[in-house]
Amino acid sequence: MKILKAFKWLYPGMWVKRWILLTAFGIIMISMGFVMVLLEPNPKNKIYASIVIITGILAVVTGIKRIIKSLLTVFLPQSEDELVDKVYKKRVLERGPRIVVIGGGTGLSTLLHGLKEYTSNITAIVTVADDGGSSGRLRKEFDVPPPGDIRNCLVALADAEPLVGKLFQFRFEEGTEFAGHNFGNIFITALSKVTGDFDAAIKESSKVLAIRGRVLPSTLDKVSLVAEHADGSETAGESQIPKASSPIKKIRLRPVNCRPTDEAVDAIRRADLIVLGPGSLYTSIMPNLLVGRIYQEIINSRAVKAYVCNVMTQKGESDDYKASDHLKAIIGHTAPGLINYCIVNTAKIKEDMLNKYKAEDSYPVVPDTENLKKMKCKVIEAHIINTQGYVRHDPDKLAKILVDLVTSLKKARN
Repeated sequence: MKILKAFKWLYPGMWVKRWILLTAFGIIMISMGFVMVLLEPNPKNKIYASIVIITGILAVVTGIKRIIKSLLTVFLPQSEDELVDKVYKKRVLERGPRIVVIGGGTGLSTLLHGLKEYTSNITAIVTVADDGGSSGRLRKEFDVPPPGDIRNCLVALADAEPLVGKLFQFRFEEGTEFAGHNFGNIFITALSKVTGDFDAAIKESSKVLAIRGRVLPSTLDKVSLVAEHADGSETAGESQIPKASSPIKKIRLRPVNCRPTDEAVDAIRRADLIVLGPGSLYTSIMPNLLVGRIYQEIINSRAVKAYVCNVMTQKGESDDYKASDHLKAIIGHTAPGLINYCIVNTAKIKEDMLNKYKAEDSYPVVPDTENLKKMKCKVIEAHIINTQGYVRHDPDKLAKILVDLVTSLKKARN
């Protein structure tokens, strides 16, 4: 039966027969050439033999190349040039630094957009404390971890067709039962029910989107955020915390004994660079650090640890915070030695954009470099913002700074 199946390659229209024959012809030519070299005493004939060998090699190379191309075009729609570029890029990115990025929300996905152009050894560790919007509704209705932040990170790292990414980010409009839901959130939720495992659903979604790197939940336990405020009151729920009138004094997870995923811990231990942020200080970054004392694994790691400070303050979370206040809050919830470098923005923001954010009680974070240095943190000042529509970190500029940092430090160690 196997022999009969092998003959199927010779069926008409397979576009491989001619190239198989050319390859076979080349092998025969090479063999004949070597026989001539060994048996012919006449130097002139040896020159002819060399020509025969070279002709045979060219025939074999051409035949094999055409066979591969005929097979690949069946499975891959890209042109040959696109395919070569893709293979080359994949091989180069595989040699990139091992980077772990910790956080959630828009900030994390923005950074991932930039990092994936430098390395495919990326692990995004994402918070699962969200209880608002589409994620919160799915969490409550289907008893699954919130998929929203994870979906954003998957799309940010996607190497699939742009249409697939747009599909995952598609949000259903008002007037239907799906109003407010993202297709990607529903897809991940459904897949978690099919596989019986939220972690497996993320991995299968990663395959669909052909992502560069990995996206991991910081924990698979059902967690919620609780904030203690300066006036002694408490607020439960990630979506409710920024609405409180009193400043945040402390944040904690419920339950306190939630466990980090093994893959997240392993990634931290093997990382060359660990990045916190950018993202909401108390509701995106902090929840990950409080999972099972995961911050202790970060401190113990030999990786470079960098914090990307937010560009703008966030109402209800970081009102009037300078860069040093962000760092104090992180260290106050964890331990000294967690962060080696702090990256702050020094670019000026246009007046019209400032007025837009002022209406939302959001202002530029002051990069008080001297105070950061007093906290034994090295500071990288840079113009790292994009102000097209919103004030955001520029993914390309930020990624380059981080990759240059870890690359230069690795070279110095060697």
